[in-house]
Amino acid sequence: MNPSSSKPTRYIFSGHESFQCRHLWLKKGYDFVKSNKSFNDDDAVVKLGVGKNMVNSIRFWMKAFNILTQKEELTVFADKLLSDNGYDPYIEDEATIWLLHYYLVKNRFATTYSLIFNELRREKIEFSKENFIALIKRKAEIEKSFIFNEKTLNEDFSVFIKMYLRSNAQAKDKEDNFSGLLTELDLLKSYSKGKEELFTIENSERIEIPDEVILYAILDNETFESSISFNSIEMNQDSVSSIFAINRPGLLLKIENLTQKYNYIVFNDNAGIKELQFKTRPKAISILDEYYAN
Repeated sequence: MNPSSSKPTRYIFSGHESFQCRHLWLKKGYDFVKSNKSFNDDDAVVKLGVGKNMVNSIRFWMKAFNILTQKEELTVFADKLLSDNGYDPYIEDEATIWLLHYYLVKNRFATTYSLIFNELRREKIEFSKENFIALIKRKAEIEKSFIFNEKTLNEDFSVFIKMYLRSNAQAKDKEDNFSGLLTELDLLKSYSKGKEELFTIENSERIEIPDEVILYAILDNETFESSISFNSIEMNQDSVSSIFAINRPGLLLKIENLTQKYNYIVFNDNAGIKELQFKTRPKAISILDEYYAN
């Protein structure tokens, strides 16, 4: 279920053709690939029912959301989620949207999402497009492994905003086909300060996230052993707290809920050292099997 361990080391800020991922694109793309069609086929535009640029965008987002591998093969996660008898092929359960958000950040195919959730929001409680571009410039100077185009970064940041930011119209119309796939999560807020538009992703308790999504994210981390320090769940790269923007009380509450639901999970707090322990460690996917079956 993990994205390929050969995650791209290069920074990718383009490929979406300036389109945010729409609600039905992943299912549409999944069915297309499942029927042995290729995005390079001459009739891909007709079969998918979208323009040529949107064909490329669907392909990009399928890779970003861990639906397609780099070699354009469907992932195990894709089959589990989007097959006609899968977990949630039409993405109606909020847990599904949180899982897709999780993979978008963790997969690192679309670089911006990992950088914003793991790094930029730790540096800046409120951030602007200029702060984002400054972060990329700094990385380019330090790493000297990539060059970037500022116009591309501007477009990529705009797509990030469209992916997450709920407009008033979208709040009223959940069936809005043009809004970004992840606007329902209501993670991103915006406001103006003088002439500057600022954004914030505040840590909160996130009681709306199903406990099983948090457990899945913990078990999906291959670097974790049977005993996991609370600090690493909270602070590591791609940690639960970073990806889901959960504050400490919220994370402790999720863990408390999980210890009550699953007798193989124990949470110890000895002399201020907090640790999550698994008496037996289930496969991450079994948590989703059980969640969606119910």
